[in-house]
Amino acid sequence: MAASCGFNGQVPSARPGSPGSPNPQTLARRRRLVLLCGVAAVLVVAIAVAVPQLTSGKVQRDGTVVALDPSAFSPGACVAFAPTKGNRHETVFLDAGHGGIDPGGVGETQSGQTIEEADETLPVELDAMAILRAEGFRVVVSRTTGTTVARLGPRDVSGGVPTLQGAHDDVAARDACADDAGARALVGVYFDGGPSPQNAGSLTAYDGARPFAAANLALANLLQQDVLAAMNAQGWAIPDDGVQLDTHLGSYVGDPDAGGIAGDAASYDHLLLIGPAMAGFFAEPSTMPGAVIEPLYITDPFEGTMASTSHGQAVIGRGIARAVMQFLAPAPGRHPASP
Repeated sequence: MAASCGFNGQVPSARPGSPGSPNPQTLARRRRLVLLCGVAAVLVVAIAVAVPQLTSGKVQRDGTVVALDPSAFSPGACVAFAPTKGNRHETVFLDAGHGGIDPGGVGETQSGQTIEEADETLPVELDAMAILRAEGFRVVVSRTTGTTVARLGPRDVSGGVPTLQGAHDDVAARDACADDAGARALVGVYFDGGPSPQNAGSLTAYDGARPFAAANLALANLLQQDVLAAMNAQGWAIPDDGVQLDTHLGSYVGDPDAGGIAGDAASYDHLLLIGPAMAGFFAEPSTMPGAVIEPLYITDPFEGTMASTSHGQAVIGRGIARAVMQFLAPAPGRHPASP
């Protein structure tokens, strides 16, 4: 179902050799403001082109329906899909990181092909979406094609890449979409990048500053556990970088002495997709439990190869779907999804 991007060969069955476990200090690495970077065009995946039962309404807590405003989002962004089997009357929001003029991180496969993060997050999102729809969930996705989520204006783009304001607005639009959808859970799908090809492993981030921090942690634990298990059942030997607070993964972009958005960005030490409000900088955060998973490093050629193949993307998508189902349908007597 997912498109294979940038790899023309067989999928290796296991990691060749051992790159070693990543240094924990490198986990505070290269974080951009709001999970962002550069420029890419994303492949249009077949399921996004001809999916039946396309819907565009917000299901409120009281059951009423309010139409989403398509003028607030780019064409192909913030799209709701009805269940394909049954109906649990619950909505999940899935975010395919980056997109459009923002390619995210850049890496390469074992065959030496360059890959971009935005190309690989989209198929994972759509694979997870298909499974959840078949399990009776309404799924709202941040994008279905190679586009930004926000409708960017002149101040949002400079030299063909997002400005700091544009990057901020694009991620804020994802939160707005999740809120408009009435989602019960939010999952951000991104891939990691490091300064060395030896950086490797799976990481899940959550925010501890929200009123529903315990639910954030519960979702993050399930995502890390289920995605890592799904990948390593393939014999990939992906290191476990753990579940971590987003406070050391947040904004390292900006200048505290610059004022304006650059100054605010420097002091906002969270991931904007799942972080809290900050006066004058971020007024409308997401309102449901959420977590961001970075299952692989695309800068590690082995892990980049896994991230770029339809098989690898499907494996990760299955793990994400399983985690969401466990989170929203826990064992009797437990309901970690409740804020």
